Amino acid sequence: MDGMPILNENTIELHYWFNDDSHTMNAIVFNKCEYEFLGIVKEIAQKLKIELDVETEPLQEGGLRSWFKFSSKDKNTLKVGVMLYLVTNVFGTPLTTTIEELTRMAIQSVFESEEVKLLKEQKQIAELKYDIAKIEAETEKLAQSIDENIVKKKRSNYYESLSTCNKIKKVSVSITDSTKSNSYYQKEVNKNEFSNYIMTSDDTEPDNDENAIIEIISPVLKKGKYKWTGIYNGDAITFKMKSNEFKTLVQTGQIQFKNGSSIDCHLVTNKKINAEGEVYVSSYEVVLVNNYFENDKPIETPEGRRKRQKLEAELQQLNLFN
Repeated sequence: MDGMPILNENTIELHYWFNDDSHTMNAIVFNKCEYEFLGIVKEIAQKLKIELDVETEPLQEGGLRSWFKFSSKDKNTLKVGVMLYLVTNVFGTPLTTTIEELTRMAIQSVFESEEVKLLKEQKQIAELKYDIAKIEAETEKLAQSIDENIVKKKRSNYYESLSTCNKIKKVSVSITDSTKSNSYYQKEVNKNEFSNYIMTSDDTEPDNDENAIIEIISPVLKKGKYKWTGIYNGDAITFKMKSNEFKTLVQTGQIQFKNGSSIDCHLVTNKKINAEGEVYVSSYEVVLVNNYFENDKPIETPEGRRKRQKLEAELQQLNLFN
């Protein structure tokens, strides 16, 4: 990467390679791929606070090649460079690598390039109108807000769409200059590797609140796959009561709910990612009830007591060990 003209790089080439001599591809697949590509660019540019203009140029043969030219204000020149490397790395690196690591690599590629090092040493930064060290620090800070879910989901959509095109044998993403005659950095992905970029599930890591307070609006008093209703953190939610022990106590009348009755419980909030990479709550589940309240007085449940005793025993063992 040394010696690359970082300040002159402003174009990304998407090259779709075919297993025949044709130069066309399914328009729906092509437009879907370009949409997801631009979605990733938008997410990165917004989080890096780059005021960006994006222009596309006419397609060319050689499989099918398209170019996206990025322009911004002088102060964002180095940030655009980071964005180009990050976008290229995103499309050429499997799911197992985090966006945080890809961002670190992109920042390193730009700010440790020979060209930028020379500018630092000679303090020739007039053309940038900003201090390079400050730009680097700001870029590192802003990059932390890039939404990994959005980037990974849109990349997954991209390769999932592309995998439906039978004639595709590989795709390459390259950083070029405005003349498109020089390629400075390139990533290639063969079709048999596309699965490494596609998310197998839309589920994300659930949230666990082991002492959630839920005011019960509507308990389920008979057997069946019915959901309870309650208020959690000020919002009305429906949830599955997965504690069979607590359900039995309610259904047999050993626990009765009145207006304003609440439970202290372990609440699991399950989440999914939609097609745009946005996370939403898919369901709530109560897996254990620690206490229920009678006249604001907490009454410990049998399972809550067992949980408390187990935690106390573990803490005692830890104290003895220390």
